[in-house]
Amino acid sequence: MRDPLALEIDPGLGGPLFLAIAEAITRDITRGRLKPGARLPGTRALARELGVNRNTVDAAYQELLTQGWLQAEPARGTFVAQDLPQGMLARSAAPVPVEPVAPRAGLAFTDGAPDPKLVPDKALARAFRRALLSPAFRAGADYGDARGTLSLRQALAGYLATDRGVVADPARLLIARGSQMALFLAARAVLSPGEVIAVEEPGYPLAWAAFRAAGAGVRGLPVDGGGLRIDALEAALVQDPRIRAVYVTPHHQYPTTVSMGAARRLQLLEVAQRHGVALIEDDYDHEYRFEGRPVLPLAARAPEGLPLIYVGSLSKLLSPGIRLGYALAPEPLLRRMAEARAAIDRQGDAPLEAALADLIREGDLGRHARKARRVYRARRDLLAGLLEAHLAGRATFDLPAGGLALWLRCAGVSAEAWAEAAGQAGLALLPGRRFALEGPAPQAFRLGYAALDEGQIAKAVAILSRSFPG
Repeated sequence: MRDPLALEIDPGLGGPLFLAIAEAITRDITRGRLKPGARLPGTRALARELGVNRNTVDAAYQELLTQGWLQAEPARGTFVAQDLPQGMLARSAAPVPVEPVAPRAGLAFTDGAPDPKLVPDKALARAFRRALLSPAFRAGADYGDARGTLSLRQALAGYLATDRGVVADPARLLIARGSQMALFLAARAVLSPGEVIAVEEPGYPLAWAAFRAAGAGVRGLPVDGGGLRIDALEAALVQDPRIRAVYVTPHHQYPTTVSMGAARRLQLLEVAQRHGVALIEDDYDHEYRFEGRPVLPLAARAPEGLPLIYVGSLSKLLSPGIRLGYALAPEPLLRRMAEARAAIDRQGDAPLEAALADLIREGDLGRHARKARRVYRARRDLLAGLLEAHLAGRATFDLPAGGLALWLRCAGVSAEAWAEAAGQAGLALLPGRRFALEGPAPQAFRLGYAALDEGQIAKAVAILSRSFPG
């Protein structure tokens, strides 16, 4: 889309202008005015059209890239993400809340986005060029497999076996444009319209949106220091026979970051098998474990015959702008997912998939993961130390063994009031209400720190301390 984009900015929203622009764009996406794949104008052109500073538009675009509404393609521009299912767009009563960006400092704790500056861009560019020039790509005159490029599925199968202990037949893997598409397809495969999926609460709103788009009801279940409460799940399954699937994030529960222990994982598998319900395991951030023994996914020990769909993402390992997710599922479910995918998106990005397969085979992805772990662990430790030094008595947290975020619990104050004060001082926060489905909002923040360097982390904690509403 090269022409200027007319946006209706709601003056009644208040808060940063960044947020108002981002909300206007998401509103136009959800109501169908901006279609998946539509090109947005450059930041300079849109800033001129709206009469605002170019940096303001750039910040709004960066927010929507982080949230997955947009995707950036080098040397081409910024586009509406391709992996937003049409059902989600049509049924959304309102856009998923967009995290605010602070107007003055431009600092934001995200929901856990990686640092795009760490992307191995030279290795990726070489691999992408090789893919474009390969005889196989140039000779391909027909559409590819709806499951994705075979070379990437084969490389992922080896990667999952080595890194996560998951035995994966490439024929049972599906490549999607991000984990969001994979979650939507998973729900379509295991649920009929009117059936219900149980989810963690607090939890992941974008997953709930994908499940609703697939026609499912969503029921929240409580979590504690060990993740999803199995007693609550079993009680819900007895009470409501419409529950036919369970969505979990056992490795790093979203948003609280807690890990589900081995005993509870086995309980979850046993309950699911006994009640005949499917499991959708979202293993985001698995690569980012900084200490302790590796925790294998549920998919690595699921009993034979249990309908379990394992979802992961390469976007969190590289950059939100690189939209590649995947799902591993039993053959009947995988076939349904592929059929649904072909109906909304005939195939994926074959050159990009081939390039990522090359990065895995050549070891570039593994080297990048090791480098990123060192950087992110140092940033986690710096943030934890500063929080302890400056917020003692005002907020508490448990240091997670991995992941790209901390869950900061407020001590006796409203997270909403604190977030508003911090926003006025130049720092955007994600308060607990964003992650609440039906129950009361947790008085806490999810502090995604990975995209901030050391100086930005120190500045963000200083603003947190100064803006405490007490």
